[in-house]
Amino acid sequence: MSAMALDRIVPGFADPVLDSQRAFRAALSALAQPGTIVAVARPAAPLAGVAPAAQTLLLALLDADTRLWLSASFGDGAAAANLRFHTGCRLVADCAEADFALVASAAELPPLAAFAWGTDLHPERSASVVVQVSALAEGAGWRLAGPGVRGERRIAVPDLDAGFLAQWDENHRAFPRGVDLYLACGERLCALARTTRIEG
Repeated sequence: MSAMALDRIVPGFADPVLDSQRAFRAALSALAQPGTIVAVARPAAPLAGVAPAAQTLLLALLDADTRLWLSASFGDGAAAANLRFHTGCRLVADCAEADFALVASAAELPPLAAFAWGTDLHPERSASVVVQVSALAEGAGWRLAGPGVRGERRIAVPDLDAGFLAQWDENHRAFPRGVDLYLACGERLCALARTTRIEG
């Protein structure tokens, strides 16, 4: 890593073991209960343009075997340098090759079909996609159903439109293939598992 890149490195977790464990549990909780908003602890130092929840999640989940794709707004800047430094992940230029993706905003989200969906025999080879959104609210908006959803659960994500819902329906129908999605808004996080059905 060049000296210029090292100048952009900020602390990751204040307590790498405990903080990563907490973040991992939050990620599991969100994925096990789709549409439930969970609070995620802030990283030791925020990265410009990266939601704290997204930064914390990726610091906990990425490792040297992980291929990461970043949407255009991140370029080859501080987010890329820090995530590589703290996790050892490898950056890829093609989202189809990624195990994880960080998308700066809904406007930069590629079609879901562009990501790896795994195979029927190896669904674990699919991508997990982290999308930063401007707002998340429970109790209104989409109606969710499927594993991990008890009774009625609703989530409002104003940044994602009917076009996304059509793509999500295709993603859901491909089970066991398909991507899992994390939505990050500030220090809050929720997940949509590929098993989740969404009604607009």
